[in-house]
Amino acid sequence: MTHLDTQVTWVDARERLPWSGAPVAVAVTGRYPADDAESETASGEEFWLVRPMYFTDRHFSEDGTEHRNCFVDSDGYVHLPYGLAGHETVTHWAELPTLPGRTTHLVLGKDVQPALRDAWSAGPAT
Repeated sequence: MTHLDTQVTWVDARERLPWSGAPVAVAVTGRYPADDAESETASGEEFWLVRPMYFTDRHFSEDGTEHRNCFVDSDGYVHLPYGLAGHETVTHWAELPTLPGRTTHLVLGKDVQPALRDAWSAGPAT
């Protein structure tokens, strides 16, 4: 029987960053709604949540701004490691788990259906 449990190891983004192109889960903190740049007092509610992103050593925003060593979400919004300027910064990151019952993040073509069947027939570790 294949076990479908996984373990996550969180890495402090102030200490180490992932390899460029890595798909990761990140713990991001900020304030919603974001502070007004002209305001001298904090507004909104503080948050800390987990989101999927990818890390890159070089990213260009739609306006052409170049960003270095940043995390990018599915909307193309750039998140910097904690301690650097930004409204929403990444405190920790973790590698995404592999596919259920696999040691890889990707299965293609004729191998997909057998992999799915194996995963569906497996149960959680007891």
